[in-house]
Amino acid sequence: MTDMASQAPPTIRRPTLEDLDLAPGKKARLYDMAYRHGVGNGTLLILPIDHGLEHGPVDFLGNPDAADPTYQFELAVQGGFNGIACQIGFAEKYFRRFAGKVPLVLKLNGKTNIPSDDEAHSPLNATVEDAVRLGAHAVGYTLYVGSPQQSRHQEDFRKVRRDAERYGLPIVMWAYPRGSAVEAKGGRDSLYAVDYAARVAMELGADVVKLNAPQKSDRDELMPKKYREIEWDYADGARRVIHSAQHTPVLFSGGSKVSDEDLLEKARTVMEAGATGLIFGRNMWQRPMDDALAITREVKAMFEDFGA
Repeated sequence: MTDMASQAPPTIRRPTLEDLDLAPGKKARLYDMAYRHGVGNGTLLILPIDHGLEHGPVDFLGNPDAADPTYQFELAVQGGFNGIACQIGFAEKYFRRFAGKVPLVLKLNGKTNIPSDDEAHSPLNATVEDAVRLGAHAVGYTLYVGSPQQSRHQEDFRKVRRDAERYGLPIVMWAYPRGSAVEAKGGRDSLYAVDYAARVAMELGADVVKLNAPQKSDRDELMPKKYREIEWDYADGARRVIHSAQHTPVLFSGGSKVSDEDLLEKARTVMEAGATGLIFGRNMWQRPMDDALAITREVKAMFEDFGA
């Protein structure tokens, strides 16, 4: 039997809609997002703006214009994103002007970052019916994999999945390792934690999964033995977690704002590894509009190489 550590990461073929066993409503909405918006070749570039809830106003201090939700909607429309992801109040107050111009991914749960993440929990604050009423193309749900509260999360997600099946809305799962047990085994961005989160998302029924790319750190020695034995780099890590998601399209997060060179290099790396797309927020809207549109064009030009 071949040892896991000696195996090279598998070559991944990016899943297409034809590969996915989706109900017609889900398939139609994902098709519209992937082929009638953005580059239109099956890739996905989503603009997330749940940061006001998740991080607080601090994320807008560098670009005060971004505190006005109209800024992100204008960026999503002018930049030709495949969708914008936001919370219920954001959508209720601002989406009306932009409905039909950019697909909406309604986030159904969220939390502040004021309490410790040791027992992270993201409560529901909207429903699938809200998403239908608002004309959303999909719903978003955050699952904190490994948190002591994950049983509550999984029960909430069971209800979301049931309603999403009933109404034909695809589910984009933000699969985030969190909690004291995760930190004790290498941390939230370790290969072990992200790989586990990718598999959990697939097994629980996510239609699309959002992940942070695994990162090497000096805490890798805390990971389980099999993972400590793996030789890997950034591209290998992306391939491994995409493989664990098994035909569930993977979108990678951009995380905190970085240099444009680093952003584009890492974006190309994960796309070459088999990702379906990116969910880039702060790297897009924490800058003046002209600059935001310019970096959006560069990412979309790169996407031209990865259609299906």
